[in-house]
Formats: sequence, C-alpha cells, structure tokens
Amino acid sequence: MLWFTVWTVLVVGTLVGALFLGRRLWRSSVALGRELGIAAQTWEVLARRLDELRSLAEDRAGETRPTVLADRDVLRERLDDVRAARDVRRFARAERHRRTWQGWRAYWR
Repeated sequence: MLWFTVWTVLVVGTLVGALFLGRRLWRSSVALGRELGIAAQTWEVLARRLDELRSLAEDRAGETRPTVLADRDVLRERLDDVRAARDVRRFARAERHRRTWQGWRAYWR
C-alpha cells in the first residue's frame, strides 16, 4: 500500500508539473507569435523605407559613365554645377558653425 501511495503521488506530481510546463510553453509560443508579427510589420516598413531611400539616392546620383570622349562644354557645365552645389553646402556648414560658435560664446560669457 505504501508503494501505491508513493507512485500515485509521483505520477500526479509529474502530471501537474507537465501541465504547468505545457501552459508556460503555450504562453511563450503565443507571445513569440505576437512578437514575430510585430517584427514582420516593422520589416515591411523598413523595406519600404529602404526602397524609398534607394530610389532617392539613385535620383541624386550623378552620371558615372566614363567621360573621356564626352563634349567638353557639357563636362564644364557639369563641373560648374558640382562646384556650385559644393559652395552652397560649404556656406550652409559655415553658417551652422557660426551660429553654434555664437551660442557657445554667449553661454561662456
């Protein structure tokens, strides 16, 4: 009779432990499914944004073909455009630097 009680307690304890383990695994798998759904949505958003940025970069990129035999006037015009864009960026950077420097000077006085 003692062995029957011991084995009954062991089997019931194992079944209860298996029930708790199964419940935990079920809840974990449901949470994993939710997170995978969120990750898939985020991946779609990132893929769309990557396509937008790639097309924007292609639009902004200049022509990169060899220009050995190209018309010199066209090349000079393109070089002037590139230099003008450089000057605009340089001026904007200098202006940001000047404003930042004035802000720091006002701060340290």
